[in-house]
Amino acid sequence: MSDVIISVKNLKKNYGDFEAVKGISFDVKRGEIFGLLGPNGAGKSTTLEIIETLRQKTSGEIFVDGFNLDIAPNDIKKIIGVQLQTSGFYPSLNLTELIYLFAGLYNEIIDPMYLLDSVNLRDKAKSKYKELSGGQKQRFSIATTLINKPRIIFLDEPTTGLDPQARRNLWELIKTIRASGTTVIITTHYMDEAEVLCDRVAIIDSGKIIALNTPDKLIDELVDTGFERPKEVKKANLEDVFINLTGHVLRED
Repeated sequence: MSDVIISVKNLKKNYGDFEAVKGISFDVKRGEIFGLLGPNGAGKSTTLEIIETLRQKTSGEIFVDGFNLDIAPNDIKKIIGVQLQTSGFYPSLNLTELIYLFAGLYNEIIDPMYLLDSVNLRDKAKSKYKELSGGQKQRFSIATTLINKPRIIFLDEPTTGLDPQARRNLWELIKTIRASGTTVIITTHYMDEAEVLCDRVAIIDSGKIIALNTPDKLIDELVDTGFERPKEVKKANLEDVFINLTGHVLRED
């Protein structure tokens, strides 16, 4: 079995004369958490949507667990899970009903309580989606990516807008998913999040990959240039203070 589960070669995406993705290439290793980082408009979301079979590429080659995107897009859809945004859920259905709905779409038989246990939402089984807090909605959204037992899941800025407790709780959930053998592709604007979670990151700017390595290696390379922060780095930050004072137990509004 190949160590590479996603292979992207010279991927390009044009919108008329505008080049959104300019011939990027990268591999994702099986069982890793891979981060795709970049400012708004850099091309990272377009790249993910192409791999997810949601958007057409202009040129290039993509293989997902051996399947050629040009030849077998339906086979790729069967082995990936894509995090849905709020608009993807019927707000008046409860969580159990939503799980049965998505399981039917995937033609899967699943125990809703087992799935809700995996994201610490058993007590919300009969709650409507619209009644959940922000952190609960994000955890449920991630749970739905697991319904078809995917080999790869894609998470698009999963912790945006969450408080520090909910954010760190979600970090632990993502680590648990990876520990089960699932490959995770994540986008985030939080660099501390990428540093904690990702085995490797690719930094994209203006449609090109400008760096790809482990977070530690990228930091070391910067330090080797003589870069120094303008102030002494403390052993903790304000988020650590907040968590320490308010506790690690997840509390939802």
